[in-house]
Amino acid sequence: MKDLISIADLTSKDIQDLITSAVELKREKRGPLLDGLVLALIFEKPSLRTRVSFDVAMIQLGGHALYLSPAEVGLGQREPVSDVARVLSRYVDGIVARTFAHQSVALLAKHATVPVINGLSDEEHPCQVLSDLLTIYEKKGTLEGLTIAYIGDTNNVANSLILACALMGIDFRIASPKGYGPKGEILTQARNITVTDDAREAAKGADVVYTDVWTSMGQEAEAERRRKAFAGYQVDAELLSLAKKDSLFMHPLPAHHGEEIAAGLLDAPQSVVFDQAENRLHMQKAILVRLLG
Repeated sequence: MKDLISIADLTSKDIQDLITSAVELKREKRGPLLDGLVLALIFEKPSLRTRVSFDVAMIQLGGHALYLSPAEVGLGQREPVSDVARVLSRYVDGIVARTFAHQSVALLAKHATVPVINGLSDEEHPCQVLSDLLTIYEKKGTLEGLTIAYIGDTNNVANSLILACALMGIDFRIASPKGYGPKGEILTQARNITVTDDAREAAKGADVVYTDVWTSMGQEAEAERRRKAFAGYQVDAELLSLAKKDSLFMHPLPAHHGEEIAAGLLDAPQSVVFDQAENRLHMQKAILVRLLG
């Protein structure tokens, strides 16, 4: 395994091994496992959790992270993606790319001789979902046989969740307005999935209720149309009450309070949202040690 571009790059054993490693690294905090190594962060989109977690992960593992802004790189504009990949491979030990187009990450991986990690693309967010699985495992003690109810848009996070649940024996329900559900190739890879437009039906008896923003970065022109389409898909206390009493509420952040979640929901007893955010750091470490170590 040279790169992490998609959850589909992994096996169920890979995911379990990454979770086990993340748990150990969370306990140890620091160590020289990547002493002297350098990680390049190519970001076309702004970020809080992805940038800070990878940066701090490298510091705590003894390495260094180098942030490259959109203006500095101009991925695919100032110079071809293939050239960027080949040049950076001469300087650094790994690349994290957070891009608008999934194809940009795939091209970087194709032409780089060092590991490439998808820090987010329009199609997938594998690092986020691996961190989510770590969080669920910590809280539930297992993954197999659980049910996740995802309420909202089939975005990059939802796509990665669909693939991860298929690998780990998790039942996945997704409730979206018509036209916003999963489609295409992602459905051909799905297992144990229920697709509905009824949020209440999806949430009933679920172990985890998960949601994300209705409008992702790059879709700002559609924001008003999406608010109208998703008006009945807000996760609130009433919807959460339909899930199991010990259910978890999850959101990858940033959250739009009053849109996809009711105000105050992040502080609900079931919320593990900030545990998710913390676990980005520990799962990032596990991924870096696996690919660079």
